[in-house]
Amino acid sequence: MPDSLPVHRDLKGRLQQKDETALAELFSGQRDRLLRMVDFRMDGRLRTRLWPDDVLQEAFLAARQRIGRFAEDGFESPFVWLRMVVHQTLIDLHRRHLGAQIRDAGKEVPLDRQRFSQTTSASMAIHLVGDWTTPTQAAVRSERFEAARRTIEQMEPMDREILALRHFEELTNSEAAEELGIQPKAASIRYVRALARLRQILSERPGLLEEDTP
Repeated sequence: MPDSLPVHRDLKGRLQQKDETALAELFSGQRDRLLRMVDFRMDGRLRTRLWPDDVLQEAFLAARQRIGRFAEDGFESPFVWLRMVVHQTLIDLHRRHLGAQIRDAGKEVPLDRQRFSQTTSASMAIHLVGDWTTPTQAAVRSERFEAARRTIEQMEPMDREILALRHFEELTNSEAAEELGIQPKAASIRYVRALARLRQILSERPGLLEEDTP
């Protein structure tokens, strides 16, 4: 993936001028990437009440209300700013719909870019273990999900987060660096190190991510 996405060269300036047409262009152009983020971060219990598209619809309304703060929010990338708005909207929806049920999944989700969600390990485990559908597979999947989550939690929080951003959400290195508040070179080093660490800890649990043959 290239390290920058094609964005109209004056899009950032137009957003700084509170141009809602520019916001609509940004949202439309990045919709698939935002859906990928919501799909990765969305709690399964919330999926019984809302579709990922519902999250994006509410996030767009939130972005329209917040567009006047784009310049002062200090983001270099319009996409990273918009992703932040979508992420915060998702957090709000978790709290609104799940309330006390998010004790183990939602209340630790950060509202700023300097702390890291404890739910990242759970999201990574879900995607790594896969979607097995037979009753036997589902039981094994549940056990392996918990084992994968505990294994992934052995990693440093920032390493988990950069893997989530780069591998699962498919952000560029510069976007991930801005999201994490670090330099691109540091983000690149972190990503390579995190991949190596993940491979190491998974290798210590052979068969953890392999599906049983019926």
